[in-house]
Order: sequence, then C-alpha cells, then structure tokens
Amino acid sequence: LPNHSPYVIAEQFGTLEEMYPDRIDLGLGRAPGTDAQTLGRALRRDYNAAERFPEDVRELQAYLADKSPIPGVQAVPGAGTNVPLYILGSSMFGASLAAKYGLPYAFASHFAPTHLEQATRYYRENFQPSEVLDAPYVIAGVNVTAGKTQDEANELFEKVCFNRVRTMVGRGRYLTDEQVEQIVATPQGQQVLDMLRYSAIGTKDDIRDYLTDFQELAAADELMISLQGTSRVSTLQSLEILADAWGTK
Repeated sequence: LPNHSPYVIAEQFGTLEEMYPDRIDLGLGRAPGTDAQTLGRALRRDYNAAERFPEDVRELQAYLADKSPIPGVQAVPGAGTNVPLYILGSSMFGASLAAKYGLPYAFASHFAPTHLEQATRYYRENFQPSEVLDAPYVIAGVNVTAGKTQDEANELFEKVCFNRVRTMVGRGRYLTDEQVEQIVATPQGQQVLDMLRYSAIGTKDDIRDYLTDFQELAAADELMISLQGTSRVSTLQSLEILADAWGTK
C-alpha cells in the first residue's frame, strides 16, 4: 500500500469486485516489496511513505465503504463495494495494527518466520472487534515441498534451498554452484535458509501431520500455502500431493 494511493487502490480493486463479486480480497502490507533503487527510481515512490501506512488503511476503508474522507471525491468504481481487507505482516507492527483496527491478520511465516508465535499471540490477546470482524482471524504462511517418497521430497527441498541462496545472495549476479555451496556454509547463507524454517517436507502423511501441528503452533484459522519446487512439474506434483493429504482432491 505505501507504493500506491489509497484512492487508486480503491478504484482498482473496486473494479475487480464489480467484475467478480464476492471473490476479491485485498491484502495490505507496509513494506515496499522491492529494493530502494526500484522503489525510488523505477516506481517514483517515496520510501518514507510507509510511515503513513495506518492512515492509508483508514483512508482506503473509507473509500471502499462510500465514506470518502475528501468532500466531492468518490472512488468509481469502488465506493460501497466494501472489499475485505487483510493486514499482511511479519512483525509486531502488523499484529498491533490489525488488532487495533479489528481486521484479519496474515503473517508471512513462509519467508519471515522469526516473530510468528509472538505476533499472532499479541494479535489475539489485543484484538478489538470492528464493524467488519467481531473476533480475531489469523492466516499463517507455510511452505510445502512434497514427494512420492521422503527421500524424493528431501532431495527436492535441498535443491529449493540451494536455489534460494543463489537468488537471495546473488541478486542479479551469476553465482557458480561452487560459490553457492560456499555461501550456504556461512552465517549469511544460514540466515537465508532460516527463511524456510516453516516447511512441510515429505509424503502425503508427512505433509498432513506437519500442517496440522503448524496450524496449532501458529494459532491460525487458515493456512496460506507456498509451494516450493524447482520446476513446474515438481510444483504441480507438490500441489497434487497436498490436495490428497488435505482431502480436497
């Protein structure tokens, strides 16, 4: 949201809601979602805009509820659509804001696991009911890498980790396999791998058991699954196994 005007977002998502009624949700995050160079030079955005995030959320709510904060200005389409809003976060800031505003809270534990339990606990304990939500609602992110056998899943996950280090540390630079292997053993490499701390790895039964335990750990009402594979084929296989494990096939 800091990268965009609340008014523009209201009209964009209001358009989607008009086209696909009751199928649109809107997640709002404070982080810019990119590096400073892209944010400032390519997107022409102010990095300090994140400081206005709480006010931007309120302004967006007003446009979507047809209660424009600016006389004579109305989001068209958008006004009156009341698109459901979710606060996205990976820190105590998001948990605090979601609790204060009475909005559902989604924690990005699939890549930023550190404060998961602390944040979701704080959110539940400090939640203030609102017009849109009368009880706390938590979504937690978790990774899934599935295989037909445990060995297959483990091998796939090792490749996922290897590629994650290459991408995160390389940031556009080409790194040889030997260089990546060396980085994996460093504190920097281990920090990158820790981003995948919450990962279900294994067969159908392993996946189901892990997700059940994780949902309890995170005190989550809903899980947001991030499928981790090295190709379209491996990702689709993980999806098939996940669907079978969760009884949705």
